Amino acid sequence: MTLMALIALPLLAAPLVWWLGRDNPGRAGVLALIAVLADLALALTLFTAGGDAEPWLQRWQVDWIPRFGIQILLAVDGLGLLMVLLTLGLGAAAILASLSEIRERPGFYYFHMLLAIAGTLGVFLALDLFLFFFFWELMLVPMYFLISVWGHEDRDRAAIKFFIFTQASGLVMLLAILGLVWAHHADSGELTFSYFALLEAGLDPQFAFWLMLGFFLAFTVKLPMVPLHTWLPDAHTQAPTGGSVLLAGVLLKTGGYGLLRFVVPIFPEASAAFAPVALWLGAAGVLYGAVLAFGQEDVKRLVAYSSVSHMGFVLMGVFALNIQAWQGTVLQMLAHGLTTGALFVIAGLIQHHFHTRDMKRLGGLWHRLPRLGVMAMFFAVASLGMPGLANFVGEFLILVGSFRADAVVTAVAALGLIGAAVYSLILIQRVFQGPETETTASGISLDRRERFLLGALAVPVVVLGLVPQPVMDLAAPALAVLESLMPSGVLP
Repeated sequence: MTLMALIALPLLAAPLVWWLGRDNPGRAGVLALIAVLADLALALTLFTAGGDAEPWLQRWQVDWIPRFGIQILLAVDGLGLLMVLLTLGLGAAAILASLSEIRERPGFYYFHMLLAIAGTLGVFLALDLFLFFFFWELMLVPMYFLISVWGHEDRDRAAIKFFIFTQASGLVMLLAILGLVWAHHADSGELTFSYFALLEAGLDPQFAFWLMLGFFLAFTVKLPMVPLHTWLPDAHTQAPTGGSVLLAGVLLKTGGYGLLRFVVPIFPEASAAFAPVALWLGAAGVLYGAVLAFGQEDVKRLVAYSSVSHMGFVLMGVFALNIQAWQGTVLQMLAHGLTTGALFVIAGLIQHHFHTRDMKRLGGLWHRLPRLGVMAMFFAVASLGMPGLANFVGEFLILVGSFRADAVVTAVAALGLIGAAVYSLILIQRVFQGPETETTASGISLDRRERFLLGALAVPVVVLGLVPQPVMDLAAPALAVLESLMPSGVLP
């Protein structure tokens, strides 16, 4: 029941927060934060859960629509637990970042934020594919409203673009799910959407390849992969700060998680056949995102394009098809969520205090806000892969694993590390160094809430960079099962 409670708590809290905080931003934000922190405390109890079968820490199921073989089937392993903790941790950060920004319809805002968190938790816990699709759609709808109602100047276009991309790709995934269930039923006579049963589906290799592409398309739109990324910069730029933190830190990870959880284990032969193409697509994303980030004038757009580059490494890590790369993929998803979430918080603070994100109008902020400058420098160098911080460990393991799969692709992708250093340091130089401008000449300081938020995000970045082994150990059983499902001769 713990797994069901994890999803139910934010779902039930959402209407209560909406009602009690309709016209009171402080009350609505505090109630939403309490709900997420309570859920985080509940998630931490899963560390002591005794699983009845490796690698699962806990499983819970009950019939939902028996006629069609649909169940409420929830399960969590080390990989899922890491994603759940990331969701709740960054969910709390997104709410804290919103407290001073959201004044219009605050109860309604936090209602949608809690719904998005609940939907994302469902994605990481659901192992009935119909239920998984239900939560996949649930997390997208509130994000649309967060962008379209509380976003910035061009929010309507960005929200519609986000909705079209995600809904169209979701429809493709639904068709792939139905095709997979139909093929399994034709082979075994059993009608079920259970992940565990569908792992054993006897599929025609050609049909399996097309089904794999359906799942791959849906997950790489969310990742996002070049050239399916064009919704991302607009959505990030126009979303409120809390929405950007949730979108970059958590929702993008559902794409990488879906590739690891569904695409590779259900379609191992098709994934192996497609891996060379996927590796090149990942490398293209690394380079393309870095080049585009270098050319941005808007702080949030620069950080958004950096996400395209970083998630290109995730795509490479998944399709390198070996344990080292998969370990790096997990660490990279966690590190990217923390560092990019923090950079969006910093971009939001700059906009909130100076009413602009245009780097041409900014400058000299280190003199005006030295603490913000220190934190921005910290997260910028973490993002570019400074040794000793979380991103370095993830990217290093991905490159080592990818080199075993394809040395040429890895060498090309490694050039993106140079681009990361360039755009990260240009961000610091143009926004925080140099003389103050007319825009930045006003006297302000960070309050304790803002300092606490950035400090809380910095701590796990350092811990993951210096002591990554506990996270790798937690994810190891799930990755070992993934390795066992691969056909012999595929793993490099």
